[in-house]
Amino acid sequence: MTNSVCETFFRDVAGHSYAAMMAAREGVPTARIEVDFRAPSRLGETLDWRLGVNRLGRTSIAFRLEAWGDGLHRLSALLTLVFVDGAGRPKPWPDAMRERIAAFMESA
Repeated sequence: MTNSVCETFFRDVAGHSYAAMMAAREGVPTARIEVDFRAPSRLGETLDWRLGVNRLGRTSIAFRLEAWGDGLHRLSALLTLVFVDGAGRPKPWPDAMRERIAAFMESA
């Protein structure tokens, strides 16, 4: 679920879908994830996801995700993703992506 939220972020906010990254032999694999499950969720429930960017580094991004359902805080997650080339080596964010992510951070 967290991957889906991040995938949507890159498509809608950063303007660079996972499909486009894969076609360019790039990607954003998860380097770190920490999750606190606060209340159980059941199959078929719809959760409201909230995403914030904690930090935008030269090659990485740190996200804060929360999921809510029926007024209950279901989970909190901290994720670090790294922008990599086709060989899996970290590389700097393209300027256009960095600018869009920075604008999102400023608007939050």
